[in-house]
Amino acid sequence: MFDSLSGKLSGVFDRLRRRGALSEEDVAEALREIRLALLDADVALPVVKDFIAEVRSKAVGAEVLRSVSPGQMVVKIVNDALVEALGGASVPLNLLAPAPVPILMVGLQGSGKTTTSGKLALRLRTRERRKVLLASLDTQRPAAQLQLEQLAQRAEVTSLPIIPGQTPLQIANRAMDTARRELYDVVILDTAGRLSIDFALMEEVKSIRQAVNPVETLLVVDAMTGQDAVTTATAFNDALGITGIVMTRLDGDSRGGAALSMRKVTGAPVKLVGLGEKLDALDNFDPERVAGRILGMGDIVGLVERAAETIDKDEAEKLAKKMAKGKFDLEDYASQLKQISKMGSLSGILGMLPGIGKIKQQIEDANLDTTMFKRQAAIIGSMTIAERRNPDILKASRKKRIAAGSGTSVQEVNKLLKQFDDMSTMMKRMNKMGGQQAMMRQMQAAMAQQKGGRRPF
Repeated sequence: MFDSLSGKLSGVFDRLRRRGALSEEDVAEALREIRLALLDADVALPVVKDFIAEVRSKAVGAEVLRSVSPGQMVVKIVNDALVEALGGASVPLNLLAPAPVPILMVGLQGSGKTTTSGKLALRLRTRERRKVLLASLDTQRPAAQLQLEQLAQRAEVTSLPIIPGQTPLQIANRAMDTARRELYDVVILDTAGRLSIDFALMEEVKSIRQAVNPVETLLVVDAMTGQDAVTTATAFNDALGITGIVMTRLDGDSRGGAALSMRKVTGAPVKLVGLGEKLDALDNFDPERVAGRILGMGDIVGLVERAAETIDKDEAEKLAKKMAKGKFDLEDYASQLKQISKMGSLSGILGMLPGIGKIKQQIEDANLDTTMFKRQAAIIGSMTIAERRNPDILKASRKKRIAAGSGTSVQEVNKLLKQFDDMSTMMKRMNKMGGQQAMMRQMQAAMAQQKGGRRPF
């Protein structure tokens, strides 16, 4: 996500930081490179012009040129301008309305609208604790209604029963009637899409919008289409007055121009982003955190939130207690691998850390996600319970059996055992140091108490 833009901007800022003082020529040269980087990232030309003008007005002045760290000052100015271009502040979904709250999903065919409807239903059920009804109004695409029904099952929400022959408007009215009778909190209406914007599509969506009066009209656009996504958003916004945008496949768009252009061109905020194929891969769009990732500052808040959502707290506490006692076996190691894999790809996790962008290519070349975690989990899964709890019993014959069972080699089994052994040794040292420090603290407390308790002669 934004890899191309992030890499080029990082190069510009690295050169600025190496200079003790900046001249106006230095700033002008940096702005030219930033302008080219934005255009190469497929950011709309009017957005680029406004962005550069804003940065120039703040960067070319005594405040920056006489600053203790002028390079850092320019980075801050660009960061603030990026946040503003991306929307300024995060805009959440509006659910502050009498139930059932209608949410209308619109967009072109192939943008991921139906899948996003399922993701949104799961999000509302798990995070917001809402009772959700999914309804497919797509009578154009074959099996679209069945697809949404399957997504509803996976998200553990209700889907509106399919009645063949009904028009989209009839389905929408039936969905709202059902939601009122059965006390649903939210109704997600997945409308039909077309391969391109046409009169029939807009008229159909307009009639549905007038009938249900949705609280949110969310446009789903594919970030991979670049400026075409901005054109689509502008057309839908002019016709319907959309309240928010959901960008899908943002994790696969290395340029990110559509995300940077969307708010400025349409006036509608990007509210949610799709970051993968899994049903839970739907996140809030936070301009400050996105700007931080673009400039290589990472997204620690996002990483903590993802960890809080995916990691089992009880399991983590149980594991921490075992580690504190120096009792850590391969079953615990496998559990740790499973917890990490729930958070997503390793490269995606590392990409949220500050400064990791400079070595991201090496991480991707190492192919850690597919080679390390999956193979290690397979190796541990091929062991018996006794072998996991006591790796010391693993001799040559057992290793051959484990390698054959996991589809790996004996060398890979040995490598895993060596890593585990190193980890166990490190934990024992930490526990030993912790014990020594505790003993020292007790001795210091006893000496202080004894000193304070002495009677004067």
